[in-house]
Amino acid sequence: MGYTEREIIKMCDMAMDNIATFYQQDFINYRGKASDTDEYYTEIIAEYILQHIENFRTQIPVITRSSSYDQNHEGTYKEGTGRDEEVIAIKMFLQSNVGAPYDYIGKIIDYQTPLKSKKSDVAGKIDLLSYDGHILRVLELKKASSDETMLRCVLEGYTYLCTVDVDKLLADFKLPPNTEVCSSPFVFRNGKQWEEWAEKRPMLMELMDKLDSKPFFIESKEGKYKVTED
Repeated sequence: MGYTEREIIKMCDMAMDNIATFYQQDFINYRGKASDTDEYYTEIIAEYILQHIENFRTQIPVITRSSSYDQNHEGTYKEGTGRDEEVIAIKMFLQSNVGAPYDYIGKIIDYQTPLKSKKSDVAGKIDLLSYDGHILRVLELKKASSDETMLRCVLEGYTYLCTVDVDKLLADFKLPPNTEVCSSPFVFRNGKQWEEWAEKRPMLMELMDKLDSKPFFIESKEGKYKVTED
């Protein structure tokens, strides 16, 4: 079933009632083009967000955890659990901690970093945190076979960045208080998110620029991972 541009915009209007869950809406992952304008759904949504950018910057509530963000994760995991992205995150964490830091993003210092302070809080977990000595990055990981859009990846990572108490996060991981913190899509080269990014869709590119959401790309060979910029 196709949707018109107006129908997509109406969905966006309804989702604005709770900007913290905007990225979770089904329409964020719609692929294809509007039946009346032949515009990608994701481009219509990205343009809508750009028109309401200050709402996204100011209306996502911060959650301050009463306990530490640093859960002293040790990197244990089990294969075959269906939690593929978590397993990839842990493997990349382990590789980073026994070998050299990754190009462009530095050392991965944590995975599955909790955002909730209490059970009733509506928030997920940060897939990966990386630190290169200057910038702490909130990395939103998508596995190679993920069908989610690059737009979803961008918005999810940015929402987590707005949700986390940055000052406490830095303190809990013993990082300098003036450290720059940003969010980044962290997706596999040649995956669907990478393909969208490679098309340089103008509204998506502008939105990523406005949110300072620089993507990084994962390559895997013989069980080892490397990170690239493009």
